[in-house]
Amino acid sequence: MSGRPSMAHPGAGTAARAASRWSQYMALTKPRVVQLIVFCAVIGMLLAEPGWPDWRLALPATVGIWLVASAAAAFNCLVEQQLDRKMARTAWRPTARGELSERQALVFSLLLGSAGSALLYAWVNPLTMWLTFGTFVGYAVIYTVVLKPLTPQNIVIGGASGAMPPVLGWAAMRNDVGPEAMMMCLIIFLWTPPHFWALALYRAEDYRRAGLPMLPVTHGSAFTRLHVLLYTLVLFAATLLPFIYRMSGWIYLAAAVVLGVMFTWHAWRLWRHYSDRLARRTFRFSILHLSLLFAALLFDHYLSPLLS
Repeated sequence: MSGRPSMAHPGAGTAARAASRWSQYMALTKPRVVQLIVFCAVIGMLLAEPGWPDWRLALPATVGIWLVASAAAAFNCLVEQQLDRKMARTAWRPTARGELSERQALVFSLLLGSAGSALLYAWVNPLTMWLTFGTFVGYAVIYTVVLKPLTPQNIVIGGASGAMPPVLGWAAMRNDVGPEAMMMCLIIFLWTPPHFWALALYRAEDYRRAGLPMLPVTHGSAFTRLHVLLYTLVLFAATLLPFIYRMSGWIYLAAAVVLGVMFTWHAWRLWRHYSDRLARRTFRFSILHLSLLFAALLFDHYLSPLLS
């Protein structure tokens, strides 16, 4: 063996830094949130057609919506970097920690948004591009900059942007916005308040330190828990609309009833016997509820004709 110290490969450090920077940019896009957005958009695409959608539209539509949604998430991180530093849930974000500069985050957001919009306009249709751009403005500007620091109803009003993915998917396939798409939009719109308020209940101190007027901060825990229950009941009723409108069949109805009862049970327990642990469980179940509900809508779309 040689007595000289071993030297690391000169490219190893560069590769590690590049991987680290890549992971920082990916963190800006909030992958788990965007994943649910794209999932709901794809469901909208699949439900818009009686059979399998044209992949020549579906593929660029999926990528374009993913890019614009990621751009909105990155812009949100940029705008809220000062608030993120004050909250344990978000203090790890690269913009909050100073790992990425404001310019880097802004350029990254603009590149993603421009690429996604161009893809949607050229390969899908202008309607989908403008609807997706409107969703970007609604979330990244109207909700993040205006509503979130202004009113405890920020989630309710701003939820309209978060409810748009199925409409985007539907518009990509049909170049219009039908009542079926609006029913899916309504379901997500009503789902958003109990979902986020369950999170806000056990993160109330974070929001208070950040100076954000979330409902548990401005109106207290009991008031918020009651509204979680009330919104969950209204949501339950709205999830029955696809069956009533004959957009879906008995498979979906069974799933909607079971999931609705379970969500209501979580909300009832949260109202009557609050604990942070139960609030976390309710928040996590709300994500499962929406995912399974839309999956049931999809299964029903393809299986019901085979069983009839």
